[in-house]
Amino acid sequence: MPASGPVIAITPIAWADDERRRRFDAWLASIVAPHRLDPSSLQPASSDASFRRYLRIAAAAGTTFVIMDAPPPHEDVRPFVRIARRFAAGGLNVPRIVEADEAAGFLLLGDLGTHLYLDALREATAHGDSRGVDVLMRDAIAALVRWQRWGDPQLPPYDDALLRRELGLFPEWCAGREHAVTWSEGEQAVWAGICDLLVRSALAQPTVAVHRDWMPRNLMVCDPNPGILDFQDAVQGPITYDIACLLRDAFVSWDEEREIDWAARYWEQARKAGLPVGEDFGEFWRALEWMGLQRHLKVLGIFCRLKHRDHKPAYSRDLPRFYAYAHKTASRYAALRPLLKLLEPLMGTSRLEAFY
Repeated sequence: MPASGPVIAITPIAWADDERRRRFDAWLASIVAPHRLDPSSLQPASSDASFRRYLRIAAAAGTTFVIMDAPPPHEDVRPFVRIARRFAAGGLNVPRIVEADEAAGFLLLGDLGTHLYLDALREATAHGDSRGVDVLMRDAIAALVRWQRWGDPQLPPYDDALLRRELGLFPEWCAGREHAVTWSEGEQAVWAGICDLLVRSALAQPTVAVHRDWMPRNLMVCDPNPGILDFQDAVQGPITYDIACLLRDAFVSWDEEREIDWAARYWEQARKAGLPVGEDFGEFWRALEWMGLQRHLKVLGIFCRLKHRDHKPAYSRDLPRFYAYAHKTASRYAALRPLLKLLEPLMGTSRLEAFY
């Protein structure tokens, strides 16, 4: 527990648990004076698909901080703290750890602002500003190369078990729960074969530090650009994972010409930086697409789980985008085409054109 001090009532913030609210009030009271915080300014900043949420609080001289509320045992802030400190030392723009009560799951963080990459990309696209989009994406690519170069030997491995556990979300939550589909033995065999191919491709790749959600919703427009968020689940894994994340995002899509251009720019920068991407861009692109398919199937499962288990239905609006990604990749490679027999009944064959 933090040092004792006067209890501060934070009325605008809802708490499901009175004990957690009391613990938060005591922790906040202990750090108000050292950082000249204004408790009356506390307000929600954002939440995500986990149990974490973020609050913003003002301080003297017009500065602001962000508070992470990550309740144990659902969340563990220690990986976030360790990774943030390591990558900050590598020159990446991650939130500064100002105060940390790791046992309680409360962090006071430097504020990277409110301008999400996702919003900036949408704004630039809406105004026909292709150059603005390109500048943002190039900054994200350059930062990714720095992230991968810096690395972290303590990151857990993105191993066979984790890859398969993620893939298992698709039949359980998307096919089974969202669509009430039960696969025959033959269909289950097709699925098992696809999983084997995707896992084998992922594990054959050189490994680097993998953010696991290097996407516009976790990047901020700031100086230096971009600010990087939500990296507590980082692992040591396939080198194509994060660039696949960036190019085939959950909330914004690009034409393939742009995807290939940005992928090639990443590949060139990675080679110059000494990262193990290989000399054949065609092979790199194939590995990226297969890695992306593993992620897309996982996300289809996650979004359906958020809807049915966690009562967060908004994510399911983007299921069509992930069906489109998965269908396009499976159609392109002969070894993956059997997956279409599992995807198309869920998508609705009469509506396939709407996904492209």
